[in-house]
Amino acid sequence: MFGINHTEIMIILLVMVLLFGATRIPELGRSLGRGIKEFKMGLRSIDEDDAPEGEKKKLNQSEDV
Repeated sequence: MFGINHTEIMIILLVMVLLFGATRIPELGRSLGRGIKEFKMGLRSIDEDDAPEGEKKKLNQSEDV
C-alpha cells in the first residue's frame, strides 16, 4: 500500500488527532467525501456534454438502472 506500513499509518492518524482534534476528523472526512462526489459528478457531466447524441442516450439509460 504505497510503501506505508501500519506504524506510519498510526503516526499519521495521531498527528491528525493532535492537529484537528477528535471531534473535527469526522467532519473533515465528510467534507472530503462530498468534494470527491461533486468532482466525479462534474467529470460525468463533462463526458456527457462531449458524447455524441447516440451515446448520450446509452449513458442516460445505464444511469436509470
